[in-house]
Amino acid sequence: TIRKLLPETFLNKATKQDQFLTNVQADAILAMQLQRLTGLEIEKLANDYSKLCEEIEGYELILMDEKKLMDIIVTDIEEIRDRFGDERRTEIVGDVQDFDIEDLIAEEDVVVTLSHEGYIKRMPLTTYRKQGRGGQGIIGSDAKEGDFVEELFIASTHDYLLILLNNGRMHWLKVYDIPSMSRQSKGRAIVNLLEMQASEKICAVVAVREFDDKRFLVTATKLGQIKKTSLDAYGNPRKGGIAATGLDQGDVVIGAAVTHGNDEIILGTADGQAIRFQETDVRPMGRTAAGVRGIGLREGDTVVAMAVLDPMATLLTVCENGHGKRTSFDEYRLQGRGGTGIINIRTTERNGKVVGMKSIRDADELMMITSNGMIVRTGVNEMRTIGRATQGVKVISLKPGDKLVAVARVIAEDSNQSELQFAPPDAQGELPLAKPPADEAEATGGDNNDNETDVTKL
Repeated sequence: TIRKLLPETFLNKATKQDQFLTNVQADAILAMQLQRLTGLEIEKLANDYSKLCEEIEGYELILMDEKKLMDIIVTDIEEIRDRFGDERRTEIVGDVQDFDIEDLIAEEDVVVTLSHEGYIKRMPLTTYRKQGRGGQGIIGSDAKEGDFVEELFIASTHDYLLILLNNGRMHWLKVYDIPSMSRQSKGRAIVNLLEMQASEKICAVVAVREFDDKRFLVTATKLGQIKKTSLDAYGNPRKGGIAATGLDQGDVVIGAAVTHGNDEIILGTADGQAIRFQETDVRPMGRTAAGVRGIGLREGDTVVAMAVLDPMATLLTVCENGHGKRTSFDEYRLQGRGGTGIINIRTTERNGKVVGMKSIRDADELMMITSNGMIVRTGVNEMRTIGRATQGVKVISLKPGDKLVAVARVIAEDSNQSELQFAPPDAQGELPLAKPPADEAEATGGDNNDNETDVTKL
C-alpha cells in the first residue's frame, strides 16, 4: 500500500486531528493498492512533496529575515525595470481636476415631450421619420386617459432647460437628466425631477447652452406683457428655483426666447392678430419685473405665441383644427409695441383658434403633435408661401375629436444657429409647410383689411 512508501513524518501529520483530512479519509488514501499507481507516479509524488517541503522552509526563512526579504524585492523590481522600462507615456500634473459626468455623455439632438399631466421624457430625433403634409403620423406617446402631450421641443443633451412656471418662477434641468424612453412610454413625472409645488404648472421651456450678459431672455405672457432680462441673471440655479418674472393677477408666461438685444419680436393671439416690433422698444429689466405691454388685446383674446424674426425665414402660423399657413415677414409691417396689431390669419370655424406661430426656414423640418398623442414630422418646403390675412391650408389630418396642440421646429443640420430655442406649444410653436392642395381656393378666403389700430406705448 501507499502507507509503506511514504515518510513517517507525513504519515504522522496526515493522521492528526488538526489536518484537513479526517482519520477515516487519511486511512482510505493510505490503504490504496500499489497496483493503482505506477512506480513513476509514486516517485513523482514523493519528489514533489520533498520539493514543496524545502520551498516552504525557504520561504519561512525569508519572511523571518527582513534584510533578505528587501533584497529579493529590489532584485525583482530591477528585473522588471530592465525588461519593460521605457519613456513615460502619460503626464503627471500637480493640480487635481474635478470629474464631470457630462464629459462621458454623447451630445446629440433629442425630442423632449411634456404632457398636460406633467410627464416628461426624451427620445432620439431619429425616432420620427419624415412624412408629407397631411399625413396622420405615428404614435408619439401612450398617455394615460385624460392626458395629452402639451409641449414638444428639440434640444441637445448638453443643453440646460430653463423651465418657467405659471407663478413666474424658474427651474433648471439638464437635458441628459431627463429619462430616455421609448416612443410609446408616457414618461416620468417631472415633479420627481424638480422641486415643484402642487399649484405650480409649467408654462414655458427654453433650451440654452451658456449664460452670459450679451444675450437676453425675452418672456411674453397671456395678457400681452413682454419683458427682457440679461441671460446671466438666470445663471445661478437654486434649489426650489428662482423668481424669473413678475406677473399680474391672472397672468401666466406663455413664451420665452433667447435674443441678442436687437432682434425683432412678433406676438400672436388666439383670435389671429399679430404685432411686429423692435426688441429695443423693451428696455432690460430685473428678474422680478413684470414687463411692459407688448400687444393690446381685444376682449376675450389672449396671446398664444411669440416668435423671434429671422431675416432668412418666413412666419408659420397654425390653428387647432389642423390648418395653417406660411407668410413672408414683409407682409407684417414694423410697429411700435403696445398696439393691437394686424390680422395674421382668419380664425374661422374651419380653422379654430391659433395654437402656434414660428419663424422658419426652407431647410427646416417641423413636428406637430395632437391632443391624442399623434406626431407628424414634415418638411417646411412642402408648404408654399401665401398671403397674410388668409385661412391657410391643411397641414395635418386630424381624427374626429382630435386637436393640434403643439408644434416644434427641427433645426437644419447646416444651420449656423448655435442654440435651439423653444417654448410651450402655444407660445413658440413650429409647423410644416406644403405644396398648394386641392383646397387652395379656400386658403385665401376673406379680405386683406389690416384692421390696424394706433400704437400706444406704456
